[in-house]
Amino acid sequence: MATKRQQTMAKLTRERNVKEKRERKLEKKKARKLAAAEGGEPMVEVDEFGVPIAEGDEPLEATTD
Repeated sequence: MATKRQQTMAKLTRERNVKEKRERKLEKKKARKLAAAEGGEPMVEVDEFGVPIAEGDEPLEATTD
């Protein structure tokens, strides 16, 4: 009989991050749907740090100097 191997911390962390990202995405989706139903203003798009992205802003390229 094979023994069950314990998951590594890295895998647990990855899975937790994916779950949290999905939850945030679902919350945003619900908020957008609610705002549209109320006739409110559209939500402002934010980057991965929660900073609003202005229209016409291009993402910055990472420099490796």
